[in-house]
Amino acid sequence: MEQPTDRDLEQLLEAFADAWNRHDVEALMSMMTDDGVFQGSAGPDVNGARHEGRHAVRAAYESVFAQYPDARWNDARHFVAGSRGVSEWTFTGTLPDGSRVEVDGCDLFTFRNGKIAVKNSFRKSRPASPQTTT
Repeated sequence: MEQPTDRDLEQLLEAFADAWNRHDVEALMSMMTDDGVFQGSAGPDVNGARHEGRHAVRAAYESVFAQYPDARWNDARHFVAGSRGVSEWTFTGTLPDGSRVEVDGCDLFTFRNGKIAVKNSFRKSRPASPQTTT
């Protein structure tokens, strides 16, 4: 198998970001290795919440969409150097109680065989805005 170029992997990250904004878990999982790892930006451990393997990662991604039904990762920018990559974005979403979240963040990626082996997520910590009435 030919090694993917940095541009190939940037295109993978572009497709990955698009799948997040479509809330397309099938597409997301197709871009990850079977033993992939997702490290969330929050959780009980020093590395946030660690989800390892296809089943655990899928459940974690589905949980994000359940918690933020209108979640978006806006203005995504990507770069890749060899087997590592970065995506920067601004996350917006509404919690079930109507409060809104808007924060900058990034994902650090490790690639293996043209797929994402590790997605390590970071985002700013900012209190949610109160629910607005219209």
